[in-house]
Amino acid sequence: MNQAAIEEYDLALKAGQKEAKELTAAGKNPNPVVLDEILPEGTPDTAQEVGLLEIPSHRIVGVKSAGRITAFTASFNPLLDRNSEFAFKWIALCDAHLGDTGIRDPIECYEYLGNFYVQEGNKRVSVLRHFGAPRIPGNVRRIVPPVSEEPRIKAYYEFLEFYKGARLYEVQFRRPGDYAKLLTALGKQLGEAWSEEERRTFRAYFQYFRDAFAKQDLRGRDVLPEEALLLWLELYPYADLGRLSTGELRKSLSELWKDVVSATSDSVKVETKAEEPPAAGLFTWITSPDHLKVAFVHQLSPGTSPWVMGHEEGRRHLEAVMGDKVTARSYFDANTPEAARQKIEEAVSDGAQVVFTTAPPLIRATLKAAVEHPKIAFFNCSVDKPYTSVKTYYGRIYEAKYISGAIAGAMALGDRIGYIASYPNYGVPASINAFALGAQLTNPRAQVELRWSCVAGTPQADFLADGIRVVSNRDAPTQSKMYLDFCSYGTYLMDGRGDLVSLGSPVWLWGKFYEYVIRGILSGGWKNEKGASALNYWLGMDSGVIDISLSDKLPEGVRQLAWLLRRGLIEGTLDPFARRIVSQDGSLRSDGTHRFTPEELLKMDWLCDNVLGSIPAFDEILPVSQPLVRELGLYSDTIPSEKERKTREDSDRIR
Repeated sequence: MNQAAIEEYDLALKAGQKEAKELTAAGKNPNPVVLDEILPEGTPDTAQEVGLLEIPSHRIVGVKSAGRITAFTASFNPLLDRNSEFAFKWIALCDAHLGDTGIRDPIECYEYLGNFYVQEGNKRVSVLRHFGAPRIPGNVRRIVPPVSEEPRIKAYYEFLEFYKGARLYEVQFRRPGDYAKLLTALGKQLGEAWSEEERRTFRAYFQYFRDAFAKQDLRGRDVLPEEALLLWLELYPYADLGRLSTGELRKSLSELWKDVVSATSDSVKVETKAEEPPAAGLFTWITSPDHLKVAFVHQLSPGTSPWVMGHEEGRRHLEAVMGDKVTARSYFDANTPEAARQKIEEAVSDGAQVVFTTAPPLIRATLKAAVEHPKIAFFNCSVDKPYTSVKTYYGRIYEAKYISGAIAGAMALGDRIGYIASYPNYGVPASINAFALGAQLTNPRAQVELRWSCVAGTPQADFLADGIRVVSNRDAPTQSKMYLDFCSYGTYLMDGRGDLVSLGSPVWLWGKFYEYVIRGILSGGWKNEKGASALNYWLGMDSGVIDISLSDKLPEGVRQLAWLLRRGLIEGTLDPFARRIVSQDGSLRSDGTHRFTPEELLKMDWLCDNVLGSIPAFDEILPVSQPLVRELGLYSDTIPSEKERKTREDSDRIR
């Protein structure tokens, strides 16, 4: 048995020499990380006693203090000659491991940010890792970092809450909100105790997934297996990890790999111009460049959803301007995950070469179809989705809201103006703020009182009962005059007789975007390069996707001002946010010289100082509105997990 242990040391030493050579050649430290050297200033000297744990072997990444770190590689392979005292002790431990005695004593170590650093027992770790032990027993002390806004620190504090119920160290996310997403995918709740069987199952499934992950191209990729798992679980049931063969699992992950890399980079390119694409070749797999089959998949139907009606008007516009170059077909009522998959697959079976899914909750079904049908171009009407297989699109409605605000400021009988917002989603605070700045343009004393349609209450009736006579409501989904006349959309006032009078409304012209996309494809533009970044089209008035419709009852002087502002926005000579801006907390957000980037506007999460009201917390939002906020909400990283993985497509209206 001793001879076998000697041979094992020789193998481990050879592996260590190779590892050290490769790490040194790559300019990396060949030895274990030293915790004492990486702890930032301000870290507490004290440590919490955690007790005896079964530590995931791959989470042991270093040592507590420098000591004899040159005896090991970064992964605890030995580096010293076989005749050294170190080698003698390693071989003795290996002999015990191979014999009846085994290695019984737990190691002593510290845990920091989910990783473990050995204080006593380096050789035990080396031997056990050499033989592929998945877990190593250890007495653990935890060093907790000071509270910080740094994403990694915030994620670690979320881990501490996750650990109370799960008692698992296997997954260590770097971004806030990922533990909640994992629990949602598993049908668990934060703090809910896991059974030992549930822990064993998860460990086995995750190791199975890690093995498939290790077969992917990881060169230059800063991707963790748990991050890849999170995206995989958005498309596949957790139970599939116990059913899929090794080949099937690898294939499913390989198909999704570009999106995994893109999602973990947390980078989405926001395109704000609808310019003629370069002659480069978009979607070169399309076989009929002179004709395209285009599908529109809707969550609801035109009869039940003005939002769908607006997109249907866009389809008709596309057919009118493209003539026989396009065949377009619509698919309705994709209002459950199963129905969404079915409708998209039906469109694919019907020969669609370009598929537009027109609601944010359809994104997952769209992504799954996109990775399974890479030769079809998929677009989803949503914002800030980090996927390369699906391009997203939305409208910069804040531009038209700025004009609406100027109209409201001019027409208000006093300084109070009502504003009914839809959901606390990406881009919505920018619209509220643009409206408030527009109101100040025509009335420097204007105060915008904010209410939300997604929380309990009757904001429209409350405003009018409170004496507020000018109110901004939802945005009209189409140019149809009936939406203005109804006064349930757009900005309106209550006249002296108590009647509601329309003033105007932003409108969505989806046909302009669809025309832009299809013309680009037919002209051979928009090259779809492998590994390209995620792309979100966020188009505004200069592209014709967003416009404003004014009521016939609007005074001529106010109408003329509105058209002047519209021209400035279209020509790019006017920026609603290019002025001094102070937020509600007194912070100077712009001194007048700062130009907000599209990303800053899209993710704006503060309100101007002339806005009275706040952004609602998730638990204040009505259940019917929560799915959409989960999908596009500003604070999606803080939204608690659901007890069951509810459908993300069950909202009965999109706007």
